[in-house]
Amino acid sequence: MDHIQDKTNNMNVFNQMESEVRSYCRSFQTVFTTASNAKMQDVNGKSYIDFFAGAGALNYGHNDSRIRTKLIDYLLEDGVAHSLDMATKAKENFLLTFNRTILEPRGLQYKVMFPGPTGTNTVESALKTARKVTGRTNIVCFTNAFHGMTQGSLSATGNRFKRAGAGLPLSGTTFMPYDGYFGDSIDTSAMLEKLLDDPGSGIDLPAAVILETLQGEGGLNRASASWLRKVEQICRKHQMLLIVDDVQMGCGRTGTFFSFEDSGILPDIVCLSKSIGGYGLPLALTLIKPEHDIWSPGEHNGTFRGNNLGFVAATEALRYWESHTFQKEIKRKSDVIHTCLSRLAADYPEWISEIKGMGFIQGMSFHEPEMASKVCKEAFHNGLIMETSGPFDEVAKLMPPLTIEDEVLKQGLAIIERALKTVTENEAGRKVVVTTDKVEVKV
Repeated sequence: MDHIQDKTNNMNVFNQMESEVRSYCRSFQTVFTTASNAKMQDVNGKSYIDFFAGAGALNYGHNDSRIRTKLIDYLLEDGVAHSLDMATKAKENFLLTFNRTILEPRGLQYKVMFPGPTGTNTVESALKTARKVTGRTNIVCFTNAFHGMTQGSLSATGNRFKRAGAGLPLSGTTFMPYDGYFGDSIDTSAMLEKLLDDPGSGIDLPAAVILETLQGEGGLNRASASWLRKVEQICRKHQMLLIVDDVQMGCGRTGTFFSFEDSGILPDIVCLSKSIGGYGLPLALTLIKPEHDIWSPGEHNGTFRGNNLGFVAATEALRYWESHTFQKEIKRKSDVIHTCLSRLAADYPEWISEIKGMGFIQGMSFHEPEMASKVCKEAFHNGLIMETSGPFDEVAKLMPPLTIEDEVLKQGLAIIERALKTVTENEAGRKVVVTTDKVEVKV
């Protein structure tokens, strides 16, 4: 009987036993069983192209064969799985590989802190570091930011719905308008500088500024390089630390390993998680300039910060970055995505307001916000997994694995185009028709 139940696409167990807080399983109403690179299968054998990639945790796809082999070998050799922050060979290999493959070629010098296994853990540790270093408490963050769901990270998160879930006042932060918040004609970095220069502004001198160079959950808002440099200059002027949250945008999602590489800035602290784990395994790093690493032993800790399986997977995943080939492939495929979305925007100007994002995180912003969800729902019906973002869920967002095959990428884009065509035709049929004597709804 259990075997028969396993072969059905029944959501009853999840609906009855899992907390009402569950989210993605409501959008993707099926029971998944297996996955390989950019494809997932459900219990009925239906295949789905994954343009979601674990919300950015699967940049190297599902079940990468090289990484899987390393993990299996490590387990069969009785490699240490859990070690708190004790020294292990797996951690040593990761640190040496990360330094040699990522930091040194980019001229970067950071101490590596393992704060805990998730994105919000690294953000929390970054905020604590900045406050400890400067002796100040206030943190400047930005409209439509998303930094995590624990109290400190949530206090720097803009979404009103998510903030309300805290159940208590969120403090210690000052929100400022992100680049382009008021349109292209207003430089919001000048607003920040004016307020910090003015002792009568009412803003406590901050310990740090925390930002995403491209806001994923906030609607694919992209900061310009000039704005980022101005914000960095303001930080230096007021002895504030600059924190870049690269939890979702790091590990190649925007085209380069770090999202800030082409901007000319040098953050004091960088937050990494999600795809740094290589295989979807929990792992997070907080990169700290050596002069700011003033922690006392054990002053910040966590039971699962020594995820050795994450170290093994991450070390193997970094092999993708040993040459420039992988980054060039990301750029080539990103252009394919952008070309397709730009064509759709030109074909459907009455529906699509703009194309947003860059690299392997791009999307379509709709004039009518609910259209994004409708397109995503229709795409899922046709075998594609994608989600929405933005304060009104107005952006249909594409986040395929960076390793997606060309043919699968094209198939996924074709499904989006078909979904867009279906939804817009259905919506057009419901538009209000104005006649000479009355307004009627055409069904």
